[in-house]
This record gives sequence, C-alpha cells and structure tokens, in this order.
Amino acid sequence: MSHHPDLVVTTAQGAVRGLHHGDTAAFLNIPYAAPPRGAGRFAPPRPHSSWDGVRDATVPGPNAPQSERRLGSVDMSPYFGTGWSRGEDYLTVNVFTPTAAGGDLPVMVFVHGGGFVAGSTRSAMYDGSAFARDGVVLVTLNYRLGIAGFLDLPGAPANRGLLDVVAALRWVRENIAAFGGDPHHVTLFGQSAGATVVGGILATPDATGLFHRAIVQSGSGLGAFTTEQAARVTEAAAETLGVEPHADAFADLSDDLLVAAASRLAGLDLKTDTHHDPLIGLSPFSLVLDTQPAASVAAGLGAEVDLLIGTNAEEGNLYLVPVGQYATSTVGDVEEVAERSHPNPEKLVDVYRRTRSEASNGALRSAIVGDALFGAGTWALTGAHAGHSRSATYAYEFAWRSQALDGELGATHAVELPFVFDLAHLTRLHGSAALLGPGKPPARLAARMHETWVRFARTGNPGWDPYDTDRRATMRIDVEWTQVDDPRGQERQAWS
Repeated sequence: MSHHPDLVVTTAQGAVRGLHHGDTAAFLNIPYAAPPRGAGRFAPPRPHSSWDGVRDATVPGPNAPQSERRLGSVDMSPYFGTGWSRGEDYLTVNVFTPTAAGGDLPVMVFVHGGGFVAGSTRSAMYDGSAFARDGVVLVTLNYRLGIAGFLDLPGAPANRGLLDVVAALRWVRENIAAFGGDPHHVTLFGQSAGATVVGGILATPDATGLFHRAIVQSGSGLGAFTTEQAARVTEAAAETLGVEPHADAFADLSDDLLVAAASRLAGLDLKTDTHHDPLIGLSPFSLVLDTQPAASVAAGLGAEVDLLIGTNAEEGNLYLVPVGQYATSTVGDVEEVAERSHPNPEKLVDVYRRTRSEASNGALRSAIVGDALFGAGTWALTGAHAGHSRSATYAYEFAWRSQALDGELGATHAVELPFVFDLAHLTRLHGSAALLGPGKPPARLAARMHETWVRFARTGNPGWDPYDTDRRATMRIDVEWTQVDDPRGQERQAWS
C-alpha cells in the first residue's frame, strides 16, 4: 500500500489521510466517539473533539480492552485478532471505499463478534477491500466490550456497547458521503455477538432511520439477559473486584482490572424462576433487555428494514470439537444441554433423535447447543420480522463443511465469514487446525456469497424467494445453492 497525496477526506471532526491500494482506499482508526476513560467508560458515547490538520488514517489503531481468546485446538486468531492493542481512543471506524467513488454508493456497516468480550476491526477477516472493489463503502467498527460495554450497572445506561454501534451509525449518517457513500442506503450487518447487537438495534427506537437493511449472521433474537439475570453477573463482578455494584465505584478501576475480572465470571448460574440462560453458560455478557428483540420486532420495531438472516448448519461444533468434547459426548451430555436450554428437555431430545436418527451423541449435542445459542433465536427473529408487510425477510443456512480437525469442524460457527468478506484465500485460514481446513474451499463459493451480500445491500433482494411464515423459504448455501421450504420444521417447532 502506498500513500497517495490526494487521499485526504474531510469529516465533521477534521481531515483524515488514508491508504491507497489499487482501485480501493482504506481509512483506518477514525474516531466516531470520545475515548471512554474513567467514568466515561460507563456513560453513553459522547462526540469526539475535532482536530486540526490532517489525522493519519493509514495504520490500525487501538481496540477495546479484552483478554486473548482461544478456542482449544482451532486457530481463531484471524477472527479474534491478536488480543488487546492498548490505547484509550478506540471507539473508531475503518472505512474501505473505491478510489474512483463518484458518490451515492451503498454503505455496509459491520459489527464484529467475539462473545461480547473480544474481537476488533484489526482482525484479518474484516478487511473490507473486496466490498470496496465491488462498489460498496464498507465500515467496520470497534465498540466497548466486557464490563465497560455490557455489565448492567446501577448509575450507568444499559447496553453501552450497543449504544456505541448506534453512535457509529450516526457518524456514518453525518460523514459517509465524504467517502462516496449514500447515507440513506445503509446496511447494518454483524456476526455472532455482533449479529445479536444488530437484532437489538432493529428493536431500538433511537436507531430508526439510521439504516435501511440488516443482515444477521448467527445471532439471536432471544439472546438477551433479563435485568434479574444481569444483576447476578453485576453482583459477581462487584464481589470479584471488591467494590460496590455501582458505576461510581467502577469508575476508578483500571481497564486491566476490569478485563481480568470479566474473564473470571464464567460459569455463573443465570437460570431464574421464569427464564433459562439464553447463552447456556457460555458467556456472562450479552444485551440486557426485559423484552427480547424478537418480541419487540414482532410488535413492529424494525418493520421498515429489509432483513437477511441465517445460521450455519453445525454452529455448535465450534464449542465442542476444538476442546475434545465432541467425540466423547454421552447420552448424559445430550440430556444435560437440553436441560440447560429448554423447558421440556425430554421432548426436545426426542425430536432431535427422530429427525437425526443416524446422529452420534456428539452430533445431537452439537445440534442442540447450536440451536440453543443461535437457531431458536434466529427462527424467532425471522418469523417476527416476516410478520411485517412493509419490508422483506430472507433466510439462509450455510452448510459448507470445513474439513479442519480431522473433518469434524464442519459447517460450524464463524465459518461463513471468510466467504462473505471474499477472503477465503487467506493463508491463515488454511491448514488442518485452521478455520477452513486443509483443502481448497470451492472456487466459486466465496465469489458468489460475497456477491449475494453485496446484491442484498444494493437491491434488498439476495436472489431467492422471501421468507414468509407459511413456506419459510430458505437458501441452503453449499457448493450448490438449493432453496428449500422450512428445512428444519420439526426442530424449529420444538423451540417455539
């Protein structure tokens, strides 16, 4: 990449100089909100002060405080990045745009995953060059994570990480025209925790009008904790840190202390008299809402926004295979995860045994884990949104199987991302312990999947029949693409 003398864009806060790469340009580390320091970490995002002269936007900046994430034997570094890159001014966006942009291009804004505690715009998988190459202005963003982002603290607004994403959307509305984008043609998309945030923003009245389409990749419209559940996490965090459970007491604690405390909160029992734990013990951080996003969308929120939504066929494998728990799964393990995630576990297991008569205990356990975390909440959000005639709903299931970890990783969580970003060729994604496995992925799959996402952003139609609550048309994405009606009807019904 080389500096180009004229690659300077003026934003409302000041001028930035980007990087030139062939027909595309990248502007990295542009602030969209003030640095969250001290008590500001527990306040709503505030505007960033303006700067004089030209700010260098050619090198990656800091990201949200986080501990390094590992998932057993699979290399997830292209997904999580390399951990915490320190610096307070991390509420920033990266913008990728065609250099010859005439303006009025569709804009796509991406929210990364990482369990609400990890991830950043620095991850290799979120290079937006392919979107810029194809005439889209692509924006990636950092948001507050862990305790600063999602701990529900008295004296602080809830869901601060989500408020950051809304602030980034406001920055896009105000500034994206200067980068060639159309502020009235914005698609918000996210994966995993980022997709759950997108579902939450669909249900946020304050964000209405800031985006026009949404893509939810392996998120959940039922993934929020109740305030009662969140209070248990807050109590445990305060106890771990030895302070009162109030924003004022947390304001003086260092980011290092908060990050360390967050990683000690795993394994809390969040089951209450009225609610099971929507994350089945996987993470003590999520959105905190007394009404799930799927219910808010059913009641009419997000009705003006076109939605593309789906999951991967073997989501749960990522939580079992790399840690050696897939092959060793017992009948008891299958029953235990059903117990954790469903009011009628016997019936649930019965349905899965019927629909998957050949499946091993590992495969059954993985299917229930995947549906508890993503499937049920995706079906609920898809159905809720499809109830509105003012916008379209499109469903997909990504079924291409990675042959990583002796062929067991399969169509697991996050495996669709390199195809969406047209980065399936990245060296780090290939190998027996890498996300896409040892072989070459199908040549056309990344091109077609990436084109489909761009097409949806541009036109609102990805190229198959819309989902309605009678047919539930769903595109199954693999080497071949096949449209099927209600592909997992019996299992879907078991959750509703």
